Amino acid sequence: MKILVLQHVAVEHPGVIRDFLRQDGLTWLTVELDEGEPIPDLEPFDLMIVMGGPQDVWEEDQYPWLRDEKVAIRNFVVDMRRPYLGICLGHQLLAEAAGGQVGPAKTPEVGVLTVSKTSKGATDPLLQNLADPISVLQWHGAEVVALPTGSSILASTSACQVQAFRFGKHAYGIQFHVEVTKDTVAQWAAIPAYTVALEKAMGAGAMDILANDVNLALPGFNRNARSIYDNLKSVLSW
Repeated sequence: MKILVLQHVAVEHPGVIRDFLRQDGLTWLTVELDEGEPIPDLEPFDLMIVMGGPQDVWEEDQYPWLRDEKVAIRNFVVDMRRPYLGICLGHQLLAEAAGGQVGPAKTPEVGVLTVSKTSKGATDPLLQNLADPISVLQWHGAEVVALPTGSSILASTSACQVQAFRFGKHAYGIQFHVEVTKDTVAQWAAIPAYTVALEKAMGAGAMDILANDVNLALPGFNRNARSIYDNLKSVLSW
């Protein structure tokens, strides 16, 4: 099992999912795109995981490597039909690379919030054994506004219709964060773009408030992450 992880900032990594991979004896290759690392030949890889980041999918002039990343995702998912998991920016990149559209969110979401399963999400294997609604960490100012053909919405909120979706039988995008660890809030709050979004959404003292909220919710977040990881293993038979 060879896994390729694409990252857009060093502190936004697979988080607790790395613990699950290690427990299964799996290793992965991380490509730090924002540091100029090239995407390798995709043929050897069985699974692609694409993480979040402070960039937006349309900022190709500022981050030219986004063009290559979208091509790689399309090749892996659409042409090669191999398994994919995208989180936050990775979720949005999947949508756009496969023929959908992403734009600025009408209502940015930051904080410990909830998402609700759709009728298809209630029966899709990925979200089995999770409560409904699901308590999650949100931290995004963009959203999927049009899905690729062949997609199903699995979770939604009133502010953001596409919180999770499945493309075909082998690719998933999740707008919210399932990879949270005890260090996540402090590490992400050090990123200027994230700090602005945090304070805009939650006001003065947002960092302390969010850190406390995440600390209280962390055991549940990690249980959900474990369930999603195990469900993904079952879906993809690995």
